[in-house]
Amino acid sequence: MNINDTLRYLNVGLPQDILQHKMNGNFGEAIRLIELRLQKDNVPNALRCCLIAQREIMRRLPSEYPYTRAEALARVRADIPDFMEEEFDSLRDNGRIYWTFVNGEMRYFRRFYETLLKTDKEIARRAGGDMPDNEKNTRKGMLSEAIQIMKEKGSLTKRIRIRHTIRLKDEHFIPGMFLRVHLPVAAECDQQSDIQIEKVWPEGGSVAPADAPQRAVCWEETLDENHEFVVEYSYLHKAVYHDTSLMKGDTEQPDFDTEEIAPHITFTPYIRELADTLTEGVNDPMEKARRFYDFITLNTRYSFQPEYFVLENISEGCARNFTGDCGVFALLLITLMRCAGIPAQWQSGNCAEPGDVGSHDWVRFYVAPHGWLFADPSFGGGAVRRNNEEERKFYFGNLDPYRMVANRAFQAPFTIDKQHWRADPYDNQSGEMESADRGFRSDDFIVTKEALECVTVE
Repeated sequence: MNINDTLRYLNVGLPQDILQHKMNGNFGEAIRLIELRLQKDNVPNALRCCLIAQREIMRRLPSEYPYTRAEALARVRADIPDFMEEEFDSLRDNGRIYWTFVNGEMRYFRRFYETLLKTDKEIARRAGGDMPDNEKNTRKGMLSEAIQIMKEKGSLTKRIRIRHTIRLKDEHFIPGMFLRVHLPVAAECDQQSDIQIEKVWPEGGSVAPADAPQRAVCWEETLDENHEFVVEYSYLHKAVYHDTSLMKGDTEQPDFDTEEIAPHITFTPYIRELADTLTEGVNDPMEKARRFYDFITLNTRYSFQPEYFVLENISEGCARNFTGDCGVFALLLITLMRCAGIPAQWQSGNCAEPGDVGSHDWVRFYVAPHGWLFADPSFGGGAVRRNNEEERKFYFGNLDPYRMVANRAFQAPFTIDKQHWRADPYDNQSGEMESADRGFRSDDFIVTKEALECVTVE
């Protein structure tokens, strides 16, 4: 078994004594007890796998929550000198600042302030760090124009070229070390065609098959000098418009892509109850899917997340906490749809807009007789923040054309798999690196992404 597969057993749960130490942030003591348990021969395999995965989670958790209260306040006051302790406490108590215990002390999420700047207009204004109006308007105008063209013409196609690099940080490099490197590239799917791998450097990188569930270029090299790894590729991305307000679904749906995938797509009692409550009295699968999308976009709040590696049951966590990011929202939507018998899949890669290429996740779902459709609950929620109901409704059934799909499955292996822990064991949007001895975390390497071309194809 690949070590990353042990994460499938997270929902087994920890023994009570280890769990209590973890909840209080006594990670060293919890890891010591895990190692004692792992020495015993009578530990069932499922529990053994859970313990191995939880040990690695606890090794990573402290770096996700580095700030003491004083340090967190200082982080905000560097930009907003009159920021009050009462404001901080109110934001925390309303779930807008994540925290956990580390060695019995409350520690705060490393990206809590970035979340506030992104989601709280008043805090962004006070910090003087809000995106310039011309930049905001250009991006909103670009997406609005794309949506309008799709509605008028039925589709919009873009030719997109991307350059993606990764390099191990010099402090981790040792001359003569072996590196295995993965960088995502565009995969064949409904939206993408004419995929051209234009540059792979160094030469010799192995390109995964076009239909790989998580498509990547893989290098295996012994390095005398540290250097970056580069891939450049181009593709056509066609976004087709569907007016889902006019669509009805058949009550009989196919049963593919409706299964659970532990630990994050599971039909817990709460998920089953929530799915039933949201669709009470509804038989049309299209309307069920819309109810789930509406629930997420109208009720949850965007927040940057800790690395997915340290999260447990992401979809149910979103349904309890009413917060998440693009991948968290996508996983909840997939889980609710599958629980209701609606086929649903993960898609991810990048938003590939002119001047900005960034990681992103969304949903592909199937409703007979219409076939595969798309939903982006994160962009839908962003439209809510901007009071743009037309745009929110667009992202149920549709996507804009500024996308790059590399991953068509959540929690899928690479064609040439990693031997050690992945930085992200569920998805690959930025890249992965490992040596002969260990897997590197995302903070251990430097990634760049650039859209070299993004033009409309008539």
